[in-house]
Amino acid sequence: MKNVVSRESRMAAATCKKMRTLRSITNSHAYSKTTIILDATKYIDELKHRVERINQEIAMAQNSTCQKSCPVQLRVEAQDKGFLIKVFSERCCGGLLVFLLEAFEELGLDIFQARVSCSEGFLFEAVGVKDDQGSSECLIVQDIKRGVWKAIQNWSNQVKERT
Repeated sequence: MKNVVSRESRMAAATCKKMRTLRSITNSHAYSKTTIILDATKYIDELKHRVERINQEIAMAQNSTCQKSCPVQLRVEAQDKGFLIKVFSERCCGGLLVFLLEAFEELGLDIFQARVSCSEGFLFEAVGVKDDQGSSECLIVQDIKRGVWKAIQNWSNQVKERT
């Protein structure tokens, strides 16, 4: 009988020690076990919300740093039979190629020759020629710049929405 009592008292002492530790970690001022556990639950929820908020702030900071430090440069030049289009950025351009190709399609440009590199930044060089099928409208350098800038802006907005 004495072993059972001493065993129970050791368990009670261990439980009290754990409750004191939990109480001090969670800054609880409660004395009952139930209230200490409720305070600990609230504290855990608060920590989860802090982690979510910090992760969101990190993602936003990374995105804004990327947008500020990675401006996209555009150059369009008229050539004998088309246009030379160059788009360059040091980094942060996942998905931009799709937007550029869609812009060329909207402008009615066929890509005659292209070179794309994504290894150290983003570089897109293309020679585009006007699609002659059914269109009598003549493109000028400004039209292409406007269309490509619109594609870059749409890409940039989509990147912002994802974060």
